[in-house]
Amino acid sequence: MPLHHPPAPTGTTVRPPAPDAARAPGPTLEDRLALADATMTARLAEAAVAYEVNTAHLATEPLDLADVVTLPLAPPPPPDSPAETHPTPVAALLQRAHHRLATRGWCTGRLVDEDGARCLLGALRAEAHGDPRLEGDAADVLLDTIRRTFGADVPSVPHFNDAFGSPTIPLRLLTRAITTATTRGL
Repeated sequence: MPLHHPPAPTGTTVRPPAPDAARAPGPTLEDRLALADATMTARLAEAAVAYEVNTAHLATEPLDLADVVTLPLAPPPPPDSPAETHPTPVAALLQRAHHRLATRGWCTGRLVDEDGARCLLGALRAEAHGDPRLEGDAADVLLDTIRRTFGADVPSVPHFNDAFGSPTIPLRLLTRAITTATTRGL
């Protein structure tokens, strides 16, 4: 059942209440934020003092980096034999490229440096012995492995190679690419 309001008497006007002229405006947003900032700064300073007082009796020793780093700092040793063969041509090429980089050196910024060290793509090219299809397949598997590990925004194998200052991660990804190529039967 709808509610019926009685009609307003004729000749009357409904107006909002007049603002209270005696009431002062409240603090602005900036004022309130400044007050909250000052309060939090005081609380954090008090907490820092309490922490120092509560932990002053604890003996601390400097942390030795050797106790924290448990991974090998050097790249993994090369395989026992460069002649280790894999059942697929792409996996075998990736293995030869890994061995070349591990034994003859790795570089960034160019395919081959003045000492004969090579980047990832330079090692693939050298070990493909002029077979562009085999080189391309190996580079595709390597790039796919890199993207699965580091994300799809890695544009190319040379870009990935040049992002590192040591061969540890590039060699590790080359090892994963060998497994990927073997699994895919390439």
